[in-house]
Order: sequence, then structure tokens, then C-alpha cells
Amino acid sequence: MSKTAIIYHSGYGHTQKQAEAVRDGAAGVDGSEVVLISVEDVDEKWDELNGADAIIFGAPTYMGSASAQFKEFMDKSSKVWMEHGWKGKIAAGFTNSASYSGDKLATLQQFAVLAAQHGMIWVSLGLMPGNNSSTGSPDDLNRIGSYLGAMAQSNSDEGPDKGPSASDLETAKVLGQRVAETAARFSA
Repeated sequence: MSKTAIIYHSGYGHTQKQAEAVRDGAAGVDGSEVVLISVEDVDEKWDELNGADAIIFGAPTYMGSASAQFKEFMDKSSKVWMEHGWKGKIAAGFTNSASYSGDKLATLQQFAVLAAQHGMIWVSLGLMPGNNSSTGSPDDLNRIGSYLGAMAQSNSDEGPDKGPSASDLETAKVLGQRVAETAARFSA
């Protein structure tokens, strides 16, 4: 049995949908326990994070970086860092923005650096890029073409009932499954 915690911030609901898809992917792995934690609730949930075998970070990309609310969580994690509390845990990340690029890579790199500072082991998305040839489609998995983590795009003038796209949510599920499978192997 392994435990995966997904810690996320969602400003308008789009990233929450992505977090739920990551959760669904992780929960589909036999013997995997999954907990979804909003950064707004983290002060009551540190024990759940500390007890997890894997932690997946998620936030919208605002102005080329993780949201301020997620950054506050990152700063709060320095208490865990001082104790090496997450050393050896599995880590991964996901993000969403209105633009196709939106500098989402910078947010995933920010998460990877956070994981490295904590001594965690980063798990990539593990998918080839989709929608990058004449036979590709916006319905392809990994349609945005990320390797470091899962990326999603949601139109800025539409609510979470319209985005992220089904393919972006399926890509998020793949990330959750990959992390939970990796955590199970490491905890065995």
C-alpha cells in the first residue's frame, strides 16, 4: 500500500478539475491511497503530506510562476525542509493556464526545484508529445507537449465547466497513475 498526496491551488476551478483528474489516475492503481489537499487547508493537513509516499504539486500558472497562494505553501514547507521530512519521497507536478504556453514550463521547473530542495525524486509525465504532426489532434494525450509534468489550457473567459479539455484531463490522469505506480514500487 502506498499513499499519494496531491497539494494544489486553484484560483477559478480549472486547476481543481486537473487535480481531481490526477487523483482519479492515482486512485486507479491497486493498493494506492490518495488524498487531495487544497493549499487553503494545508495547515491542518501537514501530517497527511508528511505521511505520503508521493506528493504531487499543482497550481495555475500566473504571470510565469505558480500562484501566490501556492508559493505561500512552498515557503511554509521550509519547516519540513529543515527536518529533511520529504527526503526520498516521490514528487511530480501539474499546471494550467489560459495560454497554450503561458510559461507553464517555468511553473513545473519551480515545482521540480522545490522537490530537489526537499531531496525528493521527480517523476516526469512519461508521454510523447501529442498534436505535433499532420495526423495529430487537440484530442491527443499531452497535446501541449510537456515532459516535466502535466500541462493544461483553459480559456480565460470560460469557467471550469468548459476547461481544461478532456485530453488535458486524461493527461493529468496518466500523471497520477504514473506517480502512484512509482510510489508503489518504491514503498514495496
